[in-house]
Amino acid sequence: MSIKTRLAVNILNSGGVVSLPTDTIQGLSCLPFDHALIRLIELKQRSTSKGLILLTSDIKYVETYVKDVELLKQIKLTNTPTTYIVKASRNASSLLLGGHDTVAIRLTNNQLIKDLCTMTRSALVSTSANISGQKTAKSVSKLRVYFKDQLDYIIAPVETDINPSAIVNLHTGEKLR
Repeated sequence: MSIKTRLAVNILNSGGVVSLPTDTIQGLSCLPFDHALIRLIELKQRSTSKGLILLTSDIKYVETYVKDVELLKQIKLTNTPTTYIVKASRNASSLLLGGHDTVAIRLTNNQLIKDLCTMTRSALVSTSANISGQKTAKSVSKLRVYFKDQLDYIIAPVETDINPSAIVNLHTGEKLR
């Protein structure tokens, strides 16, 4: 595991917010704890009425946040990144849910996310690396424009042309995007 990844793990474990390339975009991530979620929401200048995504390399890292754990067996890795909406358990922070009774989960085989999940033993909260309403940062210089020196760590963006993830309600099968 790279030194960059180990440093990101230490920062995440201490409640920090990092920017990193995900399976779809450059993201802002933290662990799903209220103090880190508050910081992430403040950095983005994001409404607390908007929910956040849990990225995970293994379903076991999201079980505590889901009401019907059996339903998680339906989530499979696909070639198209897919975010699943499921009923949240009482363990899920209202900051993560954004006032909804559901949580968004995406299973990924992105190696960086896999390493971070394994080393933190947690799913990662993820949202696009931008100020709300602005375009997602695609360079370190744009991250610095948006966030100045407020991010705890940056793993440089990787140039990708990946579309946003599909969104599926796991209870109904309805495709929302």
